[in-house]
Amino acid sequence: MTFRIDMKVRDYECDIQGIVNNSVYFNYLEHARHEFLLAQGVDFAALARDKINLVVLRSELDYKASLMPGDHFYVTVEVVRESRLKFAFVQNVYRSADDKVALQAKVIGTAVNAKGRPFVAKELETLIA
Repeated sequence: MTFRIDMKVRDYECDIQGIVNNSVYFNYLEHARHEFLLAQGVDFAALARDKINLVVLRSELDYKASLMPGDHFYVTVEVVRESRLKFAFVQNVYRSADDKVALQAKVIGTAVNAKGRPFVAKELETLIA
C-alpha cells in the first residue's frame, strides 16, 4: 500500500541558492512516516510511552531535482521488510506541478524495547509487506 501526503515548501526551508536545503528533506520524510503510521493506526508517541521506540538505523537519499519556495509537492511512503528485525520505508518526493521526482529515499529502521534490544513490534508486523 502506498501512502501519500501533500505538502508545500515554506520560504525558510530554502538556502541561499533559492532551493530547499538538503537537510530539510529529512524533515519532510519524517513527517510523512509519522502521518503514514497514524493513518495505519500506529501511534508513534504512544509506542514511545510504552517503551517501544522506533529508531532509524540508516538513511539513503538520492536528490534528483530541486524544490523551490512555494512549490507544492507530495511524499509517498511504503514499508517493506529489510531483514528479520529491520524494516525499510521506501519514500519518494514529487513536485506536484509535473510529478517530477525530486528525491528518492530508503530509511531503514527497527523497533527497540525497554532494554534497548531490537525486536519486531506487533504494531508494525501487519504493515510490513
